[in-house]
Amino acid sequence: MSELRRDPTTLEWVIIADERAMRPHELVRKEADQPSADFHDRCPFCPGHEHMTPPEVLTQSLPGSDRPWDIRVVPNRYPALRPDAPFEEGGDDFFSRFGGTGAHEVVIDTPIHNREMGRMDDREVEGVLQVYRQRYNALKTDPHVKLIIIFKNKGSVAGTSLPHPHSQIVATPVEPPLARRRYNVARTYYAGCGRCLYCDILEKERSAGRRVLMETERFLAFHPFASRWPFETWIMPKQHRSSFGDASPEELEELAPVLGSVLKDLQEKLGDPHYNFVIHSAPTKNSVKPYYQWHLQIVPRLTTAAGFEIGSGMHINTALPEETAAFIRDG
Repeated sequence: MSELRRDPTTLEWVIIADERAMRPHELVRKEADQPSADFHDRCPFCPGHEHMTPPEVLTQSLPGSDRPWDIRVVPNRYPALRPDAPFEEGGDDFFSRFGGTGAHEVVIDTPIHNREMGRMDDREVEGVLQVYRQRYNALKTDPHVKLIIIFKNKGSVAGTSLPHPHSQIVATPVEPPLARRRYNVARTYYAGCGRCLYCDILEKERSAGRRVLMETERFLAFHPFASRWPFETWIMPKQHRSSFGDASPEELEELAPVLGSVLKDLQEKLGDPHYNFVIHSAPTKNSVKPYYQWHLQIVPRLTTAAGFEIGSGMHINTALPEETAAFIRDG
C-alpha cells in the first residue's frame, strides 16, 4: 500500500508510492556521462581563460599548490540579482515590485575541467567549503540581503549549462516562500516544546538508524523520512548552528570527507547521476536563533516532476528511503 508521510520541516505531505515503488537498483543510470578531458580550450572556467569571465571577486590557492589558483569566485555573467541594482520599490498595493538588488556569484570549484566534487580529495572539497563560508559572510554584510543560498547543479538535467565543476551563491533581498515556511515551522515547534526541530530530527534519525548513511563526530548523513526524491540525502551538523556562516573550521574539515563520500557513492552506485545540492541556512537577520539548523541537501535527478506534482505541490517518491539508504550504505 502507498503511504503518506509528512515532512516535519515544512508540514507538507509526500506520497511514498509503495505499489509503484522502484527498487533502488532500478534507478541506476544505465549510461553514465563519459568523462571529459581535464582542459577544454573554449571553457571560460579553465585556467588561462580568466579574461572570458567577469573580474574575479576572490581567488584561493590550496596549501602546497603551485597553481595560480585552485578556487575562483566571479560574478555570474548573466546574474539573477546584482549589487548595483537600485533598491527601489514600485508597483501598487496589488502588484508589488522593487529593484533586483542582491548578488549572484559563481564559485569555480577547481581549475581541472573534469574534476567533479565526487572525484576530489578531502583537501580540495574543504577548500571549496571554506570559500563558500567566506563569501557567505561577506555577502551577509549587505543590509538588503535577507537570505543566502549556496547551491551546485551538476549535469544538464540538474540545470547546468557549463560542464566545468562550479557552484553558485545567490543573495536575495527577500525571504523566498519555501525558506520562510521552513523557518516559521521551526520557530513554531520551538515555541511549543523549547527544542530545535532539526536537532530533534537528527536524534530521531540517528536513533532509528534505518535511513542513516554514515555518522562522524560532528555530522550525520541520512535519507530523510519524508524524502521527496529517490536517494535525497541530508548532511546535518550535530552542533547547533543556525547559520552556515558560523560553521567552525573543524566542522568544515570534517564535512569535506562526508560530502565527498556521499557524492562518490552516488557517482559509483547510481551511474554518476546529475544532481543538485543546496546549503540551507537561516535568514541573515536571524542567524543565531535556537530553532533553526543549517544543513546540506543533495537531490539526485533520477525522476522528473510531472503534472500531479505541478498541480498539487505534493511529491510522489517511488523509492522507499529505508531501502535507498540501505542500498548506498550496504550495497
